Amino acid sequence: QVQLVESGGGSVQAGGSLRLACVVSGTPYRSSCMAWFRLAPGKEREAVAGIYIGSGSTYYADSVKGRFTISQGNAKNTLYLQMDSLKPEDTAVYYCAASWRLGGGNWYVPARYDYWGQGTQVTVSS
Repeated sequence: QVQLVESGGGSVQAGGSLRLACVVSGTPYRSSCMAWFRLAPGKEREAVAGIYIGSGSTYYADSVKGRFTISQGNAKNTLYLQMDSLKPEDTAVYYCAASWRLGGGNWYVPARYDYWGQGTQVTVSS
């Protein structure tokens, strides 16, 4: 059974940094695309950053561009999100998502993903 487990969330003051990690277990196969999404109270789910595993191409939402960095780990199916210059509006539950499909839509389309993590809370205070 495939599982995604996020870690690294927490509370930080504005301007601070956090590094989220996502580890995939239960499959020997490398995913094709992974991404981070977030959900804040009263807001819609937002695609934050995505990476196509084969090419290494990365993509970001405009709201985090220049502040967040998505990367693959050395271990297969490990994903990171380095978050710098955090703002109170970054407060949300952050979810890792993984896809093993060759297609299925752009990185920011939730339906593209086969499995999701349980989420990790990030709270940024002003």
